[in-house]
Amino acid sequence: QAQLQESGPGLVKPSQTLSLTCTVSGASIATGFYYYHWIRQPPGKGLEWMGVISYSGSTYYAPHLKIRTGITRDTSKNQVTLQLLSVTPEDTDVYYCAASKTLNLGQAAVKLYDYWGQGAQVAGAS
Repeated sequence: QAQLQESGPGLVKPSQTLSLTCTVSGASIATGFYYYHWIRQPPGKGLEWMGVISYSGSTYYAPHLKIRTGITRDTSKNQVTLQLLSVTPEDTDVYYCAASKTLNLGQAAVKLYDYWGQGAQVAGAS
């Protein structure tokens, strides 16, 4: 049974880069045949799928976020990292790391994912 834990700064200033890490335990991100996604939720709104990295290291992104989103992994630490460039107040969300056995491109429905982290709240700093 995998466990996912997000970590990162709780505050980010406009135009800065947001970096969040998902630490995975109970499964290898390189050999466990899971896809690791980043999904966010704006206040009072639904879940938004941002992107995914596969167990082989392939990445896919939501088209409207692709230009400023990067997902990487460190297999030695069993971690997946999200970087979001040039943040704006609209990026002030709760960010989740989630794992699935299927690719789930563009899909954020909770039932499609096997494991979720507890979420990381990111607020804007002036």
